[in-house]
Amino acid sequence: MAKATLYSTSGKASGEVELPAAFDEPIRPGLIARAAIADQTQFYQPKGSDVWAGMKTSARYQGRKDTYGASKNHGMSMLPREILPGGKFGRARRIPSSVKGRRAHPPKVEEKLIEKINKKEYEKALHSALAASASIKYVLSRGHKISEKFSLPIIIDGSAALAKTKDAQKMLEAIGIGDDLARGKNSKKRSGVGSRKGGLRRPKTILIVVSQKEGAIKRAAKNIAGVDVVSADKLRVLDLAPGAKAGRLAAYTKAALEEIAKR
Repeated sequence: MAKATLYSTSGKASGEVELPAAFDEPIRPGLIARAAIADQTQFYQPKGSDVWAGMKTSARYQGRKDTYGASKNHGMSMLPREILPGGKFGRARRIPSSVKGRRAHPPKVEEKLIEKINKKEYEKALHSALAASASIKYVLSRGHKISEKFSLPIIIDGSAALAKTKDAQKMLEAIGIGDDLARGKNSKKRSGVGSRKGGLRRPKTILIVVSQKEGAIKRAAKNIAGVDVVSADKLRVLDLAPGAKAGRLAAYTKAALEEIAKR
């Protein structure tokens, strides 16, 4: 079993810890990308209109010209019209060319947007993504600014909880990823329609994986620009491979490794 350096909350190396067997999984970028896209589709909102849109009206079409209520010989088009009292002719409805009528070819809400993946295949992809986060080659290929001699993955001793964001910032800088944290502040405004939504494009820096009981670390680190914090029980492939590209820089607490080993 592989070992990794254990860092204290002060950012100093305090020993070594054994990694779960998942970090020894062969790295398969194609499988990771497939699982990440499957995760991403879970956030898609189904498009389409109501199947009864434009049809909620009393208008009806008189198929035969000589039936009661037909608009024959009244100097108007024979279209489905609203039913009014006294045999009066209402406004045309239902057809696409009418006001408040249905659309001719609306988008279908029945379209399947979510891409499914087998459970065992997803588990394999998750283990492969964990192994990629421990590979300096894949981490550097994503654009993270760390030394080529840096030891991965980063394991943090979470026994001493961090109370404030500045403490988490100092810890990460002491470990040696200050340059990567600075990269997360280089946000860019989205162009086009996204600019009107007030969104910013911010680089992804380090991902911190904590256990369920380490809420203090989660609250302290989540406000650092570009840093994401996730619980080990909710860890997904998309967290480890944003944009379906493996090799995100990640840090794990010692308690989080125990939860990952049980998954």
